[in-house]
Amino acid sequence: MSYLIIDYDSTFIKVESLDELSKNSKNFNKKIHKEIIKITELGMEGKISFSESLEKRLKLIESDKEDVQNTLKVLENQITDSFKENEEFLKNYSEQIFIVSSGFHELIDPIVTRYGINKNNIFANNFLYEKNKIIGFNKNNPLSKSHGKVEIVKSLNLKGKVIVIGDGYTDYEIKRDGYADTFFLFIENIKRDSVIKSADYLLKSLDQLIKIIK
Repeated sequence: MSYLIIDYDSTFIKVESLDELSKNSKNFNKKIHKEIIKITELGMEGKISFSESLEKRLKLIESDKEDVQNTLKVLENQITDSFKENEEFLKNYSEQIFIVSSGFHELIDPIVTRYGINKNNIFANNFLYEKNKIIGFNKNNPLSKSHGKVEIVKSLNLKGKVIVIGDGYTDYEIKRDGYADTFFLFIENIKRDSVIKSADYLLKSLDQLIKIIK
């Protein structure tokens, strides 16, 4: 049996959800937003640790629960084309699909569960709130730290072939550390040149993967 470990940001959806939260918040600031995007890229390329990237971005974002709901409305229209077109495949293989993301449940669960993904198969971070305002994140969650994706997949103890699909270095780490058989670098939305050398295959769309595993 094959299991699919799928990233969310720039893979299941076309964009980075935390960047979108910044852009769609009441306190949007263009200069700060550009800084957030820059930090995101450094983390995805493995140039700074993920934990450092997350900490820095959340300090810059001033958002609340209403901003999260408004961002979800935007994300509904940002599903990656080949994922949208293969909704039937996602629903049919939902028991074998795991969403492992360093993003946040609040911006992920309402989107991917519409495609049949079991809520118990979604692993992500959690915001911490105070009077509806986001004040941080749960630092006890493995996904808030560097190598968090590796730790999650290791804990799943999957028996069978494990395939990782994602656009960043943190996805490659799962294969590098021995908890996946294959790493497909997903390039339908973005192509990170610094990660190409780490990939087993470059995946232009979900259709390509379906042809390979069927």
